[in-house]
Amino acid sequence: MKFRPLHDRVVVKALDAEERTKGGLIIPDTAKEKPQQGKVVAAGPGLRGEDGKLQPMGVKAGDRIIFGKWSGTEVKIDGDDLLIMKESDIMGVLA
Repeated sequence: MKFRPLHDRVVVKALDAEERTKGGLIIPDTAKEKPQQGKVVAAGPGLRGEDGKLQPMGVKAGDRIIFGKWSGTEVKIDGDDLLIMKESDIMGVLA
């Protein structure tokens, strides 16, 4: 990928939402919710604090994350549908 996010921005590839319910019913495309899990593709260097020091990011490329339903800006880079969001939009990292 030829894209490097700046500051506290993170590039995320959203993971597909479940296509079946726990009971085995198939969910049609029109009823699917937006995915809230993704994989970090790239992360910026971090945000500068008021003292001028760089605060490192809490996520790195390859991490599986959970983010807000309406977080991020959808972009298409190298044919891939990706999201660019701030680190503060990320709710947590899945172990």
